[in-house]
Amino acid sequence: MTAFDFPGFGKSAPLDAPWSVGDYADFTARFIRSLGIGKARLVAHSFGGRVALKLLSGREDLFKKALLTGCAGIPPRRGISYRLKVRAYRTVKKFAPKFAERRFGSSEYRTLSPLMRESYKKIVNEDLTPCLAGIRAETLYVFGEKDAETPLYMAETLHEKTRGSALVVLPATGHFCFCEDPARFNAVAREFFR
Repeated sequence: MTAFDFPGFGKSAPLDAPWSVGDYADFTARFIRSLGIGKARLVAHSFGGRVALKLLSGREDLFKKALLTGCAGIPPRRGISYRLKVRAYRTVKKFAPKFAERRFGSSEYRTLSPLMRESYKKIVNEDLTPCLAGIRAETLYVFGEKDAETPLYMAETLHEKTRGSALVVLPATGHFCFCEDPARFNAVAREFFR
């Protein structure tokens, strides 16, 4: 089993420039190839799922099977309140940028360094739907029924647009369904990778 921290995360070195999903995918592909790993089995969650979608599209030599859980990359449905918040943020930022950075955005965004905030914006604003048509590895999406971060409509879009994929929804679980119901998640994963 191989697991690593992405650059800018965990114990890896900080970034020296903002990275996109594609940058993380390219880094990961180079890392996997440097270890001589081919046709691997991939498990990825949330942001890792974004990177996995890029990796799986057009890089058939890397992965045989992929289990993506709580996978991000599908644009969220945005209502009028979101658009009003964005407009307010842009207006406030013109006159009081430091105040705007402290008061707007998710709690996760506000904890990031300025460089990681630029990466964050690049990452969350990229629609990865076009990658789905290029995925050839056997792919299983596993989502929590009550996932508020990556809701089921995103899972359904991923499944519908990824040829030959399957979707499993774990009841009464959220974005971290593998922690909330590890026995069921592990049973699904074991069966898929058998």
